[in-house]
Amino acid sequence: MSRTALLAMDLQLSHLAHVSADYLPRAVRALETARAARIPVIHVTLRLRPGHVDAHPRNKTFGSLPPDLFTADDPGAAIHPDVAPLGDELVVHKNRVSAFAGNNLQQILAAQDIDHLVLAGIATGGIVLSTALQAADLDHRVTVLSDACFDPDPELHETLVTKVLNRRGDVTTTSEWAHTLTTRV
Repeated sequence: MSRTALLAMDLQLSHLAHVSADYLPRAVRALETARAARIPVIHVTLRLRPGHVDAHPRNKTFGSLPPDLFTADDPGAAIHPDVAPLGDELVVHKNRVSAFAGNNLQQILAAQDIDHLVLAGIATGGIVLSTALQAADLDHRVTVLSDACFDPDPELHETLVTKVLNRRGDVTTTSEWAHTLTTRV
């Protein structure tokens, strides 16, 4: 029997410092919806090695970051307390944009027979896009919670959820997703 999991991605203090104030309650709602339906939640965070020895200077995203950011000792790399893991929820660290980068996420999903990924996180043009594309290529069913994703460029967010991500999976809101969970047999 296949299973669904919610990936709560990059909901770290440093990332949340750059989003609109109305975003965090929507991310909280996505987690509450998954937990109420007993859907596993997997938290995915960016974690680089001290000194960023795993980030090549040519990498536009990670190569120019100050060497103390997003390391285990960086307080800003912590998951925001409002969306922090509860109970036995897993935390998986990545070292690039995709949730699958530099970790054993795919192995965890296979071991738990999870083949449907519901995505929420920051940023739509970063981890959400990269993860959705890779998940689809790995034959996972993908659902993107459009209101539980955020991008600092609202036009890019809108384009991605209406013209790109819906070609690789389903795009819905947290409320619509919650409704499907309460009406399933």
